[in-house]
Amino acid sequence: MFNRIVSFLPSATEIIYLLGSQDVLLGVTHQCNYPPDAKQKPQVIKSVFDSDSMTSLQIEEKIQELSKLQNDMFMINYDLLKKIEPDLIISQGLCDVCSPHNREIDKSIQCLDNKPDTLILDPHTIDDIIQNIMDIAVRVGKESKGLEIKHSLTKRIEQISSYPSDKKPKVICLEWIEPFYICGHWVPQMIEIAGGINGISRIGDRSHKIDLIQISGFDPDIIVLMPCGFDLSKVLVESTSLHKNPQWNSLRAVQNDMVYAVDALSYFSRPSPRIITGIEILSKIINPDSFADLTVPLNSYSKLKKVT
Repeated sequence: MFNRIVSFLPSATEIIYLLGSQDVLLGVTHQCNYPPDAKQKPQVIKSVFDSDSMTSLQIEEKIQELSKLQNDMFMINYDLLKKIEPDLIISQGLCDVCSPHNREIDKSIQCLDNKPDTLILDPHTIDDIIQNIMDIAVRVGKESKGLEIKHSLTKRIEQISSYPSDKKPKVICLEWIEPFYICGHWVPQMIEIAGGINGISRIGDRSHKIDLIQISGFDPDIIVLMPCGFDLSKVLVESTSLHKNPQWNSLRAVQNDMVYAVDALSYFSRPSPRIITGIEILSKIINPDSFADLTVPLNSYSKLKKVT
């Protein structure tokens, strides 16, 4: 059991809180903002740029610039890290842009006199996300609580997936708008559980760049905008740029007013337990009549208004 934990991963921070082990969490990142109390924890790592004030295109350009120059995307507070003296650092191997990655954890270990254990989470599916809860539960001595959470989440998934549906619409979820990226990893599985037909991407695969020709070729019934790390209000602002694109406006889903924006930051981007809420949100979008009585958080999704 570990007593001095530093989390480089917002979803791990959420899980630690859900397990009731926040007292042993002594350091987090600037992205660890849920639950709200996590924002009061000492921040060991911060981004080198303020993405909150930037558009998706500006963020993409900045990331490409840093990658080309081989510059760091995150700043480590080594003095704070040494003061904490963690016995466990939790990080991720999924994406070197979204959260601190292997390079940051290697640098952190090198600066410490004591060499902490590490837990590298690399989820690609819903099952992986649920397993990560158990992985952390074992480290903090809360296996029984972890099993309780696992069973609760699994039951919610089963309630959605077992619901009969006469029609299965074709659904595309976009992880980025400028340029277009199709959602990968766990999102295609979320679509299928919620009763949709996933297109272009496959379960477990990485997100990747696509163009409007590919979207048009799949001819989705529903398009869901979920730019990585954006809340609903920011997605709605970003979506306004799409109205200027004639090719976008010609898509059948756009013509039929079947484009939605969601709170990607809270329910889709991070491999946390709230991913299950994301499945419930998708089920209301995909089959609104069947799931009319299902309650989801306020301001978690919105249908885009068609521009005429």
